[in-house]
Amino acid sequence: MRTPSAADRWVTQLDRTLRAWAAVPQAQRARPAAAPTRPLTSEERRLSVALMRVNHVGEVCAQALYAAQSLTTRDPTLRTELTRAAQEEEDHLAWTAARLAELDGRPSWLNPLWWGGAFGLGLTAGLAGDAWSLGFVVETERQVEAHLAEHLTRLPEADAPSRAIVQQMEQDEAAHAAWAEARGARALPSPIPTLMRCAAKVMTTTAHRL
Repeated sequence: MRTPSAADRWVTQLDRTLRAWAAVPQAQRARPAAAPTRPLTSEERRLSVALMRVNHVGEVCAQALYAAQSLTTRDPTLRTELTRAAQEEEDHLAWTAARLAELDGRPSWLNPLWWGGAFGLGLTAGLAGDAWSLGFVVETERQVEAHLAEHLTRLPEADAPSRAIVQQMEQDEAAHAAWAEARGARALPSPIPTLMRCAAKVMTTTAHRL
């Protein structure tokens, strides 16, 4: 089997892009299962929809980040590892999309915008070198992990299916951060994490409604 060329990798990432935007994502792992403890009230359902839409946006962005970073690395082993992490994030994308549909919710109308912004950030991090790219993974995943933990305090107790998904996502993000750190990530300069948190706040606030 021949080694994939740069063109092959770009076509593969284009396919991931189209699937992240428009297609029904396919998970390789079974979705975390939990039965609702009782029917959700209308207010609880609206809150769950808004929070799961935000989580779905985060997974769209994760596809873009890992796509850009896998395209820019020259290390084939790291590229394989990034692709593996991206597949786990695609599981999250599929799970959150399915749960939104069950709640009669919809994804964000601005998903192409979020994807483009995240791809640009991932490309910038990747071009800076593998150590900085991995440092970006660590900081991103730590911030996402904190965001998911906060969502677990806000999701209705009765919405056990959404809570099960978010709990598994939180575990996976922590594992991704630990992997990147062990792989030789460099800590990002102090202004960058702050700017990342500000950008994430804009995204999550907007996606909560749109």
